[in-house]
Amino acid sequence: IQFLYFIGYPLHANNNIAGMPVEYSIVVPAYKEVGNLGKLIQQVFAAVEADGFSKGTVEMIIVDDNSRDGSVEVVQGLREKGYHVEILVRTTERGLSSAVIHGFNKSNGRYMIVMDADLQHPPTSVPEVLRAFEKQGTEYVLGTRYGKGVAIDKDWPIHRRIISWGARLLARPLTSLSDPMSGFFGIRRDVFVKGQKNVSPIGYKIAMELFVKCGIKKYEEVTFPFGVREEGESKLTGKVIIHYLKHLRALYLYTFGALCYVALVLIAIVALIILRKASALIL
Repeated sequence: IQFLYFIGYPLHANNNIAGMPVEYSIVVPAYKEVGNLGKLIQQVFAAVEADGFSKGTVEMIIVDDNSRDGSVEVVQGLREKGYHVEILVRTTERGLSSAVIHGFNKSNGRYMIVMDADLQHPPTSVPEVLRAFEKQGTEYVLGTRYGKGVAIDKDWPIHRRIISWGARLLARPLTSLSDPMSGFFGIRRDVFVKGQKNVSPIGYKIAMELFVKCGIKKYEEVTFPFGVREEGESKLTGKVIIHYLKHLRALYLYTFGALCYVALVLIAIVALIILRKASALIL
């Protein structure tokens, strides 16, 4: 049995403390992020209110994979102070992509935003992502670490930069996104619903999965400064990298069919080069 802890008002009520319909839902997958959640929630809501969004039109949903680290109590405390935030605790499922999809299905907004819990996605950039949907016909918005005037934190390890560069290169035939590895993005609900039957809940790069499987035609990109994790541990491991390569294989098959096997050979070669370079730098 999967137990869900609902903090505050029931989901799907499409109402809130201020009595206004929810327009934007911010979904945050989390696992053992108690040290970051309080700051994240407060900073995000401070940013959107300072940018002129009506109180109550923005909700935040934390999808926690049974951390048992005090996250529920932190969210409940902030909810009692008036923050429009809820937490879902999953006990029988794990994984970032499935957490995002679960959050989408339990949210109320027309526009659904995803960001990490570790504060590497700056809360001050959230309003710009939300505003990007105001452009006519926008289906998808990507927060990108690569763009004019954007600098990645100098403390971000060099091997992480190489892995990120290689992963972007491998994904280039699938998408024109400048940063398909980003976990900071948004999608319009009707676009997600239309493509949901094709979306896989397995994997870590749900932004790219949704872009490909939902057939995105019109999108916007918003640059943001990428910082280092403030508290907790990074979830990037060798296992995650292998899962990413398997995910790429599935997306190539979905997009190109049998022709993808030629590309897969090239992917394997490039992946080996990237892994060797990263391993050499780590050692």
